[in-house]
Amino acid sequence: MSHAVSPQIARSWLLVPASKPELFQIAQESEADAIIIDIEDAVAAKDKAQAREETVRWLSSGHRAWVRINDAASEFWSGDCAALKDVPGLEGVMLAKTESSSHVNDTADRLPEGLPILALVETARGLQHVAEIANAPSTFRIAFGTGDFKRDTATGEDPIALAYARSQLVIASRAARLPAPIDGPTLSADALQEGTRLSKEMGMSGKLCLTHTQAPTINAGLAPSPEDVAWAHGFVRAFEESGGKITDGSDLPRLARAQKIQAQAADFGIEVDAASLANLNY
Repeated sequence: MSHAVSPQIARSWLLVPASKPELFQIAQESEADAIIIDIEDAVAAKDKAQAREETVRWLSSGHRAWVRINDAASEFWSGDCAALKDVPGLEGVMLAKTESSSHVNDTADRLPEGLPILALVETARGLQHVAEIANAPSTFRIAFGTGDFKRDTATGEDPIALAYARSQLVIASRAARLPAPIDGPTLSADALQEGTRLSKEMGMSGKLCLTHTQAPTINAGLAPSPEDVAWAHGFVRAFEESGGKITDGSDLPRLARAQKIQAQAADFGIEVDAASLANLNY
């Protein structure tokens, strides 16, 4: 990964099938902000034991990643937790089909204390309890499993069909003082840029992806643009040069936005050249 990014603000979350360990190193060397080894939907039931072994072996040899485990109601969940409990390279777990705070709490009880849990909401029942899930002590961040959610609710492909669900995840995350949620993947490469734009527009700050080639597009789409960064630097500079003078009610909200953009630019390693700053009017 070219620029280390905290999982609190990670944009691209790359799901890698645990049944294909030859992809682990490729994922690690990609531009994805975070890697999730998937031992849930990406692995057939008959292959789960072997997939667990491959995951534990890789995470025990100096590598680090998150792991998507099977849901708490499944027959595989207990074995997943037991296998991962003492693995040194485990960054955290993504809990599939999270539907209640008890799912998060029960998982936390079986894993090392303080290990972050990414709650994957992908059913109507999960959405109904998303505020409770967000407020569970071990919930680190919320992700949206769009594929399973559409299957569970018979929702169509039009983005408006998922607008309510996305908004609920964003509101619950903000109210619980969690980082903004992680959106589901866009399967079509042609639709990825627009899908990423939609995620950002809805207030989500991360996005799942199924191939490492999607990471650069997601990272760029969920980061401030160079124009945004230039505006932010210019606005803050002008505000400071004025002695912090407030001219109307929009100044403080714009200052907060500018400072947030500056922080994101620093976090994501985005730099703006002096010429861009000089050519803008504030």
